[in-house]
Amino acid sequence: MKDATGARITDDAGDVTVRVRQVIERLGCSHREFARRIVMDPSKLSRSLGGTRRFTLAEIVRIADIGEVDTGWLLGAPERPATPPDREPAAVPEGGRPLQIVRETVRLIAEHGFHGVRVADIAAACGTSPAAVHYHFPGRDELLEAAVRWCMDEDTERRAAGLAAAPDARAELLHLIALQTPRTEQQRRQWLVWLDLWAQAARSTAVGRLHEHYYRQWRTTVAEVVRRGVDQGVFRAVDPEFAALRLTALIDGLATQVLATAPDSTGPDTMHSALLAFVESELTATPAG
Repeated sequence: MKDATGARITDDAGDVTVRVRQVIERLGCSHREFARRIVMDPSKLSRSLGGTRRFTLAEIVRIADIGEVDTGWLLGAPERPATPPDREPAAVPEGGRPLQIVRETVRLIAEHGFHGVRVADIAAACGTSPAAVHYHFPGRDELLEAAVRWCMDEDTERRAAGLAAAPDARAELLHLIALQTPRTEQQRRQWLVWLDLWAQAARSTAVGRLHEHYYRQWRTTVAEVVRRGVDQGVFRAVDPEFAALRLTALIDGLATQVLATAPDSTGPDTMHSALLAFVESELTATPAG
């Protein structure tokens, strides 16, 4: 069966071509650069814009994604206006406009999913223009990376405060587990951004590298805590890297269930209890006696 995404778009009146040109003008890049961004041969883009070749559906989807516009609009539907924010535009924090954009991006991703959020929606939430958002973050990957970096920085600060006050490695690990259990609104938002990052990483090499970097950092943190626990005698003699692999995988799976299932199914309390049970059964050293 022929892939429908390879079907050619009917554009007898040239409206699709006009709108693609508008997208290129909004981005302010050359045709060659635009072709690179949408992974399209420059000569094919040139022929499509010149009317001697029709865009495929797959190409239109990529153009909509890179241009931050609706696929329906590219194909002739009226452009959807920015969704009015459900609250007053967020105040610009001390960190300036970029931090405001990142915070609102995190909130909107958590509420609607990364591909359900447009630059126009972020701009409306910030009380600014899409051009201002593009000035700081040219594309989707940059916005996702900034959102993940902000979530990780916030998480790192909370981790550091708890780890410094913990009396031993076991208390450190329990602190990390508590931080990863999505109870608060902020914890749930961070997890929802992570889920979008995973989905993007499966399709994008650039985002995949970002995911690999941050996940390695997180797993290394857990492995180091386990290693300290083994040295202190509060954990049994286990392989720290393998223990971290198992524990982080369990955290990921349980958090996904908490976020994706009904409230009366797997909840934060159940997740937390299961993680504590893992620590007790798989890591905690048996007192001598």
